[in-house]
Amino acid sequence: MSPVTAGVLQMLALIAALALAYRPLGDHMARVYSSEKHYRPEKWIYKVIGANPSAEMRWPAYLRAVLAFSAVSVLFLYLMQRMQGSLPGSLGFSSIDPDQAFNTAASFVANTNWQSYYGEQAMGHVVQTGGLAVQNFVSAAVGMAVAVALVRGFSRSRTGELGNFWSDLVRGTVRILLPISVIGAIVLVACGAIQNFAGIHEVGQFMGGTQQWNGGAVASQEVIKELGTNGGGYFNANSAHPFENPSPFSNLFEVFLILVIPFAMTRTFGRMVGNLRQGYAILATMGVIWIGFTALMMWTEFAHHGPAFEVSGGAMEGKETRYGIAASSIFSVATTLTSTGAVNSFHSSYTGLGGGIQLLGMQLGEIAPGGVGSGLYGMLIMAIIAVFIAGLMVGRTPEYLGKKISTREIKLAACYILITPALVLCFTAAAMALPTPGNSMTNSGAHGFSEILYAYTSGANNNGSAFAGLNADTQWFNSTIGIAMLLGRFLPMVFVLALAGSLAEQKPVPETAGTLRTDKPLYAGLLVGTILIITGLTYFPALALGPLAEGLAS
Repeated sequence: MSPVTAGVLQMLALIAALALAYRPLGDHMARVYSSEKHYRPEKWIYKVIGANPSAEMRWPAYLRAVLAFSAVSVLFLYLMQRMQGSLPGSLGFSSIDPDQAFNTAASFVANTNWQSYYGEQAMGHVVQTGGLAVQNFVSAAVGMAVAVALVRGFSRSRTGELGNFWSDLVRGTVRILLPISVIGAIVLVACGAIQNFAGIHEVGQFMGGTQQWNGGAVASQEVIKELGTNGGGYFNANSAHPFENPSPFSNLFEVFLILVIPFAMTRTFGRMVGNLRQGYAILATMGVIWIGFTALMMWTEFAHHGPAFEVSGGAMEGKETRYGIAASSIFSVATTLTSTGAVNSFHSSYTGLGGGIQLLGMQLGEIAPGGVGSGLYGMLIMAIIAVFIAGLMVGRTPEYLGKKISTREIKLAACYILITPALVLCFTAAAMALPTPGNSMTNSGAHGFSEILYAYTSGANNNGSAFAGLNADTQWFNSTIGIAMLLGRFLPMVFVLALAGSLAEQKPVPETAGTLRTDKPLYAGLLVGTILIITGLTYFPALALGPLAEGLAS
């Protein structure tokens, strides 16, 4: 069997698994966020935190709850890292430096999981499990809560109430993320991922000396790292490490975990707004972009010209021989089209055009299918932009799901799509203009520029994957990328929740003969074109200086 055929079969198996999970998981999440019942463990949590889960919140109160919870989480994780040397289970590791502790705390709370450190050489068991793994759960649940609040904005009318953040946070964690993670961790352990609290031990001889590794609760952290589209690895090699990702089957299973909730949330959306076809239109848009990007990535990596590439059957540099080009390409596209950041290969070693596909996937806003929650609300923002463009074409006030898209709504949507490009391009320009940050680049020219552009694209889009080749463990990069991650996560949420509140206050608009049908293939095509054109116009000059220049020169 040829590698290309194997890659196609893996894609078909992945699509089949996602299709089987789509309906039951999507319906389950709709029931979770629509239920008025509170389970006993959830009531205990509400009592501890002093929250009333039945109290409805308007968008300012919902936003304050999101920001307050996230601010406390950043502080808690920062202090835990700074005190690591005094904590039990530290494996002898010292406390984390202030700039790196800030960067890591911001990263995991923002669902980015950018890591400028070697996990196996810096973090002990308490910080890994009690700090980082906990944030993997709750940061994902925060994104899902914000997405559900926006969906309620479409489904409700003549009220500004969007639900209760604390209820959405707890339910998302307890009823969705935790049960799937338990099952997924068992599967990974069966595949060979480790799960223990062992200390540092020797595992054999290496280049005439001994090689040492820590143990750890890796399988349980690995599953939520992928399921919550987080991406932070227990080890520096991330999902290329055999303790995290032992086999080709575990590799495909991890890709499934990355994609299953973001895709299934489109059915949750359709169910909650009372029109499943609207969810299918969003699903089709996400699916077309994801399959298209995966096909392009496989083509660039298999067909790259040159004698060395022809002998190896494609661009194998930086890729695990356990997975090969096809599985590495599938994993790479899945991580960069979502806010996951996990890697099973070195993205810097991909071809010039392959690196451009990775960058563009993040620059789309990670909406195909995107992160848990963030992918759905990002796609719905683009859906509003698309109906606005369609309204301009026919001279009609745009409508979406029975809600008018007026000046207020389009301004909020425009602010949303402008924040991340401004962060990425401004920080990249500053890093290239100043003399010191450039010293962190391993490569010069177009590839070196791509390293800087990728770092800020990954941070501001809350992806977290690294291009490699860039020494990001400096005060400049730890501080600026940390700021980019926080602003890139929480500023867009301000506009999402404000938009949700504005929509919820409207009364439904009756559908007429002139209403744009947003559940048809024509609209899905318009939405795909809108996404690609807006991103292309925004980032094309930067991409032309980096991956496009490198790809055309090779």
